[in-house]
Amino acid sequence: MDRRRTTRALDEQDRLLLRLATWFNVNWNGPRFSIAQVDGDPHLAAYYRTSPEFGAVSTAGGEPTGVVWVTRFPADAPGYGFVRADVPELSVCVLLGYRGEGLGLELVEAAVREARDRGLPALSLSVEEGNPARRLYERLGFRPVDAAAGTLLLELRDVGHRPPA
Repeated sequence: MDRRRTTRALDEQDRLLLRLATWFNVNWNGPRFSIAQVDGDPHLAAYYRTSPEFGAVSTAGGEPTGVVWVTRFPADAPGYGFVRADVPELSVCVLLGYRGEGLGLELVEAAVREARDRGLPALSLSVEEGNPARRLYERLGFRPVDAAAGTLLLELRDVGHRPPA
């Protein structure tokens, strides 16, 4: 199998991939939710039914290996990592067989660069205690906030960075 990866922009035809990635994400530590349960839960289904602002898909040999997407949720229908309406939420999923190769880092860094280029103030995400990905997020500068348990925030408008005019 060809393991050379390429990355492309996320598009509307990736909706099924986002659905599966959401299902994988909520089952990170073992089977807890069926795909039908994810589809039936409006809070979970919003992660693939709401159109992302942007994202990227990594592929190898034409098959997806991982995906990152950034979605802005409204205050009256927040995601699990909701902080405030002007802060979109980052979601990332590296498919089994491609974990531990740095792909998660590549995808998150690409999303952070894109968010900075767009002048976003911050990115948030939700990660459960015990999830090994939490260490990656914290290494990249995401910090816990009081919004909800497991919510991390990365401030993007740091000193020395000017958002585009």
